[in-house]
Amino acid sequence: MPQMNPRSSGGFTPSNSWGQPTSYAQAVQRAAPAVVNIYTRKKLKRARHPLFDDPLFRHFFNNADTSRQERMQSALGSGVIVTETGYLLTNNHVIQGADEIVVQLQDGRDAQADLIGIDKENDLAVLKIELDQLTAINISTEQGMLVGDVVLAIGNPFGMGQTVTQGIISAVGRYGLGINTFENFIQTDAAINPGNSGGALIDAFGNLVGINTAMLDRIGDNDLNGVGLAIPAETALQSLSDIIEFGRVVRGWLGVTAQPISPQIASRYRLPSPHGLLVTGVYSNGPAHIAGLQPGDIIVKVNNQKVSNGLNGGLRSMQEVKESRPGEEILLEVYRDGQRHVINAVLAINPIAG
Repeated sequence: MPQMNPRSSGGFTPSNSWGQPTSYAQAVQRAAPAVVNIYTRKKLKRARHPLFDDPLFRHFFNNADTSRQERMQSALGSGVIVTETGYLLTNNHVIQGADEIVVQLQDGRDAQADLIGIDKENDLAVLKIELDQLTAINISTEQGMLVGDVVLAIGNPFGMGQTVTQGIISAVGRYGLGINTFENFIQTDAAINPGNSGGALIDAFGNLVGINTAMLDRIGDNDLNGVGLAIPAETALQSLSDIIEFGRVVRGWLGVTAQPISPQIASRYRLPSPHGLLVTGVYSNGPAHIAGLQPGDIIVKVNNQKVSNGLNGGLRSMQEVKESRPGEEILLEVYRDGQRHVINAVLAINPIAG
């Protein structure tokens, strides 16, 4: 696995006092060999016409196999080589439903790719190719990045070939957009166009920051420009590690169902502030049940972090639990009958997870 090195310059000498180079050519040269073009093909069956079942029609028009004919639909995207042994990351939506996946390297070589597994909730897929002398990308983590840091997106927009765009990190921790089940996006104004999906978002020194996944152009009636989203490298690498080791992503399970509370419920339960999650169900013998959590409890803090106001804030708190690992201890502050309780629960593996 590549070594994580969030702020390492990799031997680069910044050319100004801000610590950023005035040219990003070296960063691109360092990262570009690990960014690949992905081409997929999907078989689509033609509609069957009733005449195809008529022996006379088939005899005269020599169309004995017409009813079984298939056509191919092609699609394209990008991917990132993360190990020298040939494991790649891309978006699940890039390869979803594909019958054939072809990976083309920057040096012109190509190879058939095997699908190792997917993380549908994060829109990630892990592929494997068998080629020698592969260049794996250097890895950074979102924790090392700040709003305002320069980033570059590398991918294959519109099938034009490898292309680099530049921008800054506009925000981190974006969620509640309804794109993925789990959302913790890096937002950037670097151009991310169709075909860029699955490609690399890198920092000014060529380290991987995230996997490009979407460009928002509209929310409701509002047109948006320059709102690109990437999955943090740390999240993507955890999914890759799980898929390689277990064949699927292993997430922490608390064993509860919950919903955000309204201000009226907060007042009724005499809560100190109008935010929290109402526990509506507790799975028998699950981690929450063993720890003593009960239906009707209101969770106001998760690991000492307040549950945010509004629907998306509550969902983000529960997502944070699911993104934790089995065996980790989670600290919950809850209110029950107007009294504050602190509950420690040890997360487990969801017994019904696929």
